[in-house]
Amino acid sequence: MTTATTPGQGPLTGVRVLELAGIGPGPFAAMLLADLGADVVRVDRPGGPGLAIKAEYDVTNRNKRSVIIDLKAPDGAARVLDLAERADILIEGYRPGVAERLGIGPEACHARNPGLVYGRMTGWGQDGPLARRAGHDIAYIALTGTLGMIGSPDAPPPAPANLLGDYAGGSLYLVVGVLAALHHARVTGTGQVVDAAIIDGTAHLSAMIHGMLAAGGWQDRRGANLLDGGCPYYGTYETADGKYMAVGPLEPQFYAEFVRLLDLEEHAEARKDWTRWGDLREAVAARFKSRTRDAWTAAFDGTDACVAPVLSLREAPHHPHLAARGTFTDHGGLTQPAPAPRFSATPTAVRTGPARPGANTEDVAHDWDVPDLLKGLDLDGPATKGLDLDGPATKGPDPDAPAPKGLA
Repeated sequence: MTTATTPGQGPLTGVRVLELAGIGPGPFAAMLLADLGADVVRVDRPGGPGLAIKAEYDVTNRNKRSVIIDLKAPDGAARVLDLAERADILIEGYRPGVAERLGIGPEACHARNPGLVYGRMTGWGQDGPLARRAGHDIAYIALTGTLGMIGSPDAPPPAPANLLGDYAGGSLYLVVGVLAALHHARVTGTGQVVDAAIIDGTAHLSAMIHGMLAAGGWQDRRGANLLDGGCPYYGTYETADGKYMAVGPLEPQFYAEFVRLLDLEEHAEARKDWTRWGDLREAVAARFKSRTRDAWTAAFDGTDACVAPVLSLREAPHHPHLAARGTFTDHGGLTQPAPAPRFSATPTAVRTGPARPGANTEDVAHDWDVPDLLKGLDLDGPATKGLDLDGPATKGPDPDAPAPKGLA
């Protein structure tokens, strides 16, 4: 077992992770591992990834360290392999075959480090007819049937940001996979490849719905079911000030409290009578429209009616419950979600801000005992010579080189 080389906190202290830079679910997965205490070293390439924001705002690079390696340089692959030899987990998000062409695929890495867990993050997976096709979150979730479940039946399915595919179906499944494989490697000494495809993870998320569908308890269309907005007491309603309240009193006792507080007790028996759902929806909508979001928030405060205000991203950190728990934190003047979940014996924290590309090369070379990282590095100047760290990286991905998260 390796030893952490940064001031570590969290249950993964002592685990070394090598992240080959990309965008989207790969960096988020590596951030989660870093939040849990792993020593994550990100290999950035000259010019940076596409779709980048200013380095100091890229929260997905917090708690990490960064080195710059030109993977197309004659010694690029050798430097990555030196790091892989000392890592427990490697994460990459290139198109299938790209890592192999660069000389840093699983076979090359396992020749140096048989116990390495090699995590591969893509949209379509490592095989299949679409494996080498470009794509983004919205296309992946479209094919799995999950996008088609969302939204009003009389409007196009809305894009749920990139939370459902990239992060839920992608990053979280990659993290589960590499940690499970790490456990196996620690027991047996044998590493393996983890093929984390967004299509697979997103489809897996819908397991309960598929069971309900098979049992006849779910209709294969939007806005017709208990949890997709078809039910008038599970959804959102506009308030007098153009904001929204979210309601979800599914159980009888919660529903009774809900209609009582809305002064709609004449609809108490409509809960299980879907023929009355249209009238119930109109009555609930009219009632919420009569007062502001803050007024309704106060009315439902302290009750079990399962009603909450729909907050914006900027409002959420100030909610009393989230503030009391420290769900959001401030580090270096940047408000961001705190690490999750929480641990009683090995607490986690935001230890460092977003890693600047190449800024930690000297430290990593020493701590991981990879002196060749320093070859050609100007230690008297910025570690990221030639990079504009004050502005967004404008150079897009090289079509012949790494393609983040299965984009290319």
